[in-house]
Amino acid sequence: MLYGRAGEQARIERLLAEARAGRSGTLVVRGPAGIGKSALLRHAAERAEGIRVVRGVGVESEATLPFAALHLLLRTGLDRIHTLPDAQATALNGALGLGDIAPRSRFLVGLATLSLLAELAGDGALLCLIDDAQWFDQASLDALMFAARRLEAEGVVMIFAAREGFPAVGLPELRLGGLDNSAAAALLPADLPPQVRERLIEESDGNPLALLELPAALSAEQRAGRLSPVGAMPVADRVRDAFQAQIAALPEPARAALLIAAADGSGELETLVAAGASLDGLGAAERNRLIEITGNVVGFRHPLIRAAAYQSAPAARRLAVHRALADALSRSPAVDAADRRAWHLAAAALGPDEDIARELAEAAERARGRGGHAAIAAAYERAAELTADPVRRSGRLAAAALAASDAGLMDRAAGLADRATPDVDDPDVTAALVQVRAHREFESGTPLAAGRIILDGAPRVAARSAERATWLLVEAVRCAWFAGDTRLAEEAAAGLRALPAIDSPLVVGALGLARLMAGDIGGGVELMSEAVDDEHGRAGLGVPGLTFTASLSFALGRVAFGAEIAGRVVADCQRSGMIGWLAHALEDHGLALGWLGRYGEATATLNAGLRLATDLGHEQRVSHLTCSLAWVLAHLGDGRGCRAKAEEGVARADKQGMVLAASIGRWALGLLELGLGRPDVALRQLRAIPVTGIAVLSAPDQVEAAIRSGQPELAQEPLARYEAWARQVRQPSSDAIALRCRALVEEDEAHFAQAVPLHGDAQPYEEARTRLAYGEWLRRARRRADARVQLRGALEIFDRLGAELWAERARTELRATGDVPAAPRRAGDPLSVLTPQERQVVRLAAGGASNRDIAAQLFLSPRTVGYHLYKAFPKLGVTSRAQLAAIASLPG
Repeated sequence: MLYGRAGEQARIERLLAEARAGRSGTLVVRGPAGIGKSALLRHAAERAEGIRVVRGVGVESEATLPFAALHLLLRTGLDRIHTLPDAQATALNGALGLGDIAPRSRFLVGLATLSLLAELAGDGALLCLIDDAQWFDQASLDALMFAARRLEAEGVVMIFAAREGFPAVGLPELRLGGLDNSAAAALLPADLPPQVRERLIEESDGNPLALLELPAALSAEQRAGRLSPVGAMPVADRVRDAFQAQIAALPEPARAALLIAAADGSGELETLVAAGASLDGLGAAERNRLIEITGNVVGFRHPLIRAAAYQSAPAARRLAVHRALADALSRSPAVDAADRRAWHLAAAALGPDEDIARELAEAAERARGRGGHAAIAAAYERAAELTADPVRRSGRLAAAALAASDAGLMDRAAGLADRATPDVDDPDVTAALVQVRAHREFESGTPLAAGRIILDGAPRVAARSAERATWLLVEAVRCAWFAGDTRLAEEAAAGLRALPAIDSPLVVGALGLARLMAGDIGGGVELMSEAVDDEHGRAGLGVPGLTFTASLSFALGRVAFGAEIAGRVVADCQRSGMIGWLAHALEDHGLALGWLGRYGEATATLNAGLRLATDLGHEQRVSHLTCSLAWVLAHLGDGRGCRAKAEEGVARADKQGMVLAASIGRWALGLLELGLGRPDVALRQLRAIPVTGIAVLSAPDQVEAAIRSGQPELAQEPLARYEAWARQVRQPSSDAIALRCRALVEEDEAHFAQAVPLHGDAQPYEEARTRLAYGEWLRRARRRADARVQLRGALEIFDRLGAELWAERARTELRATGDVPAAPRRAGDPLSVLTPQERQVVRLAAGGASNRDIAAQLFLSPRTVGYHLYKAFPKLGVTSRAQLAAIASLPG
C-alpha cells in the first residue's frame, strides 16, 4: 500500500486506461533517492491487468556500455525483431550486438524501438517501466526518447523514473515531494515514542525510504528518545549510512558477495559467482532484504544499497574485485563481455597502462559498430587517461571529442578537444580537433566564430594534408553563407585557391558561393552552375554533398531541380536513417515546395523538420525551420501564424548570428505586410536584409514595396541587383520577375506583356503576382476589359494556391473594374482539411505505400499511421485507400 500518493496513483491509472483504449502516453516521475519513484512503478505494474509489462533499470556502472539498458528492457521481446522492416531490424540487431551490421544512425535504432514496442503491444497494450533512467547509457536513452516523443495510437505507456537533471524535454512530468505528516507517520513503527516519531518525520523531510529504514538503525538510547535520532547530514546520506550499518552486521561472505555485485552492475549470477561471490553469501544478503534474486539475475532493492556496499569497502578490496570481474569476463561468451572486461581493468588501474588503454580503444571501436557515440567518447576518454605517450593520448582525446560531437554533447566535445596537446602534428588529429571546436561553436555559438576556428586551424592541417584542409575550408565557406559574412567567405576561398586543386563539385560550388557573396554575380553563378551541372561528380556525393548542391540550385533560381535533389535527399535520409541530416533536408525540400506553390505540402514538410530538429536539439536548424515556416505562412496569408514564427525565429537567429535564417524571417514579415497592403512597413523589413546571400531573391518584393510606398528611389538598387542576377542565371521565371519589376519602376506596359508568357508553370505564385500588377496597371489606365483578363487569371491562381491575402487584393481590383468576382474557394487544395501529419500520411498512402512503409518514412508506428488514415478518410469523404489517389494528386 502507498501512503499519501493517491493523486499520483490516479494519474498512472488514467494512462493505463487510455492504453487499453489504444492511446499511448508517457510520464517522467522525478524526485530524489528514496522518494517513492520505484514504488509508483510497482503500483503501475500491479494495476496493469491485461497489459504486457516490460521493465528496465539503469545501473551507474553500465552507463558506458552502448545499448546495454535497451537490451535489458527489450530482452523478453527480442524474438519479434524479425517482424520489423528490414532496415530497422538490421539496425536494432546491430545495436544490441545480435547482428554483424552496424546501425547507420542511432535514431534509426529509435525508430526500430518504436516499431518493436508497437509490435509487442499487438492488439492490446504495453507498459514500459524504466527505473533509474538517469543511469541509462546515452545510446539507449536516445532510442527510448525518440520513441517516447512519437507515441500516438499504439496503446503503449512509457513511465520513466529518474532523479533531477534527467533530460526529458517535452515529455509530461510528475515531481514527487515528501509525504505529508499523516502519511509519513503511517510508515513509522507504532512503538516509537511521540517525540522520536516527530523528529524522524521532521528530519526525513517526508522521504518514504528514510522513514522505513532509519528506525531500524536507531540505537536503544535514540529509540527511547534520550539521544537525537538523526544528524544534520542529507537524507540520502543518512539512509546510505543506515544501509552500511546493515551491511556491516552481515557475515563476511555476504559482504564480499554484495561488493562483487555492486562493482559488476550486470547482475548476472554466473559472472558474480565466477568472480568469487558465494551462493551462501548472496542468500544471506537476500534474506536481509538488501538484494533480490530473480532467476539468474541479482538486483539491489534500492540504488543506495549498491552505493553503500561499494563505498563501505576499502579501496584495495574494490580494486581486487574489479580485477576478479575482469578475469571472470575473459571467459564469458556474452556479446559485451570484452567491453565490460576493459572497463573493469580500467577501474583497477593505478596509473597509465597502454595494454588497458588499447583494450578500451578496441571497446570504443566496437561501440562505433553499434552506433553508440556517447560510449565511444567515454571509452576513448578513459583510454586517453591511461595513455602515457602525449601524441597517442591526443589522438584518443580527438576520437573521444568527435564521438561526443556526433552524440550531440557539444560542451563535452569541446572540453575533450581542449585537453589535447596543442602541438600534435598528425593531420587527422588536428583536423578532427578543428572540426569538433567549429561544430560546437556553430551549434551553440555563431557560424561566424565557427568559420574563424576553421581558418585558424586550416594552415596547420594543410601543412600535412591538403585534402583534409580543403574539406575544412569548404565548410568555412558554408559557415560564411549562414553568417552572411563576405570577408570570411573570401578568406576561406583564398585558402582553397592556394591548395592543390581537388576535382569535386563541392569545391567548385564553394568557390562560386564565395564569389556570389562578394558581389561577383557573373563569376559566382558560372562556378555554381558548373558544380550543379557536374552530373558525374554529383553521382559520387553523399547526403551532405547533395544537400549543398540543393542549396546552390536555389541560389541559381533552379527551383524545380533543387526540389528534385532535396526530395531525393529526404528519401535517402529516411531510408538510411541519417536523421541528423534529415531535418536539414526537410527544410530544403519544404522551401522548394513553397517556391513551387505547393504550400500545403511545404507546411507539412517544414513542420516535420521543425519537430525533428527540436527533438535532436539542433538549435541552429530550429531557427532556420521556424523562419522558413513563417515564409510559407506569409504566402498563405496566415498573419498570426507567420508573425509568431517569424518573430520567434528572427529573435533566435539574431542571437545566434544566423544571418541567413534571420533574412528568411524578415522576408516573411515583409511579404506578409506587402500582402496586407502596408508597403511602408514591408519596406522596412525587406531593407533590413543584408545584401548578401538570399537578399537577391527577396529583391523583387523590395522593389514593389518601394514603388507602392511612394519611394521609387529605393527601388533602384534592388532592381539592379536582381536584374544582374537574372541575366546570369538565365531562368525564364527569373527573367519574368525582372521584367515585372522593371514594369513597376518604369510603368511600362511592354515589360508586363513580355513577363506574363515567360512564367510558365514553374512558379505559379509569381505568375499570379505579375498578372495582378499588370491588371492593376491596366485598371489605372482605364482599360477595364483588359484588366479583368489579367486579374481573373491572378485570382484563379491565388485561390488555387490558397494565397488568401493576395486573392482578396485581386478581388478588390476586379470589383473596381465593375466585375463581380466569385466567392473565395479552395478547390485546388482538398487536403487543407487535414492536419500536417494526416496530409503526409495521405500523400504517401495515395502513392501506394503500405502503413509499414509510411511508418518507416515518417518515423511513426504502423498503428499510428492507421489511426491518421482512420481520421482522414471521413474528412476527405472517402472510404478506401483506392479513392485517395485522385484527391492527393491535386496541387496544394
